[in-house]
Amino acid sequence: MVLLDSHCQDGQCNLKDEFPLILNVIGRDADAHSARIAAAAAAHAKTGEIAWLSAARAFEVPFAGDGGKVAEAARAAAVGTSLDVNVVSAAARRKKLLVADMDSTIINCECLDEIADAIGLKPQVAAITERAMAGEIAFAPALRERVALLKGLPVHKLARVYGERVRLNPGARALLATMKAGGARTVLVSGGFTFFTSRVADDVGFDANYGNVLLDDGAHLTGMVAEPILGREAKLETLEREMTALKLSPDETLAVGDGANDLDMIGRAGLGVAYHAKPIVAQAAGARVDHGDLTALLYLQGYRDSEIVRE
Repeated sequence: MVLLDSHCQDGQCNLKDEFPLILNVIGRDADAHSARIAAAAAAHAKTGEIAWLSAARAFEVPFAGDGGKVAEAARAAAVGTSLDVNVVSAAARRKKLLVADMDSTIINCECLDEIADAIGLKPQVAAITERAMAGEIAFAPALRERVALLKGLPVHKLARVYGERVRLNPGARALLATMKAGGARTVLVSGGFTFFTSRVADDVGFDANYGNVLLDDGAHLTGMVAEPILGREAKLETLEREMTALKLSPDETLAVGDGANDLDMIGRAGLGVAYHAKPIVAQAAGARVDHGDLTALLYLQGYRDSEIVRE
């Protein structure tokens, strides 16, 4: 093995030409499994030494070889653990744009389901949500169907839902603060509603937010949502628009989400991450976080604990 330079700057190493790929491993007790996983990678590629990003919790191994084979071998070596194992490019590690889904990604719930719970309709609405996020039914008609069930709900109850039900997922603040400290632009884009995206964006520090607009008559929801509906295509368009405005290549971007309507933006971004995602998304994404919190997105970019901004 070749020693990895421990003085990598901005997520780049002077050995990146020799080792164009990185095996990244994150999870509790990662140290107990590091030797086995590194050996599995070395059996399929030329590798460098282990570099630790977080003591006992996150490490990576640079390598040159078939990324698919290394990922498969490393994940096989990690079976039975709670480790997230991914292969990422050694180039452009630190992303300059983050585009993130909101519901069940940055926050802990699906806001529409929680609104429905306020009028005793959560089971019916949640069932439709689950099918839409799994890609079993089209997003836009599913959204219209669910919103129609909310007709007559007093608008003031939305604030109660936000205050009582919406919580940030662990690591959200650190993710945003660290990427912003590194000069990245951060955008929240959701198939949910601007009532919630605006508040979450203000709370966490996103530079911009986009979502759907619930229509009301001044006192109650009308059961309709403003058209056109922001869904899968619009999320991709948001990523493309932001890339163009910032003059970035896809390699310089990170997109993260959990549902089928996130697939296009995840596929387009240089680092597309499925976060505690539905199977269809986890299988298609370039990287997946099944166990860790949102700080995993920082370790995937090569950030060390000493560089993470924690409030």
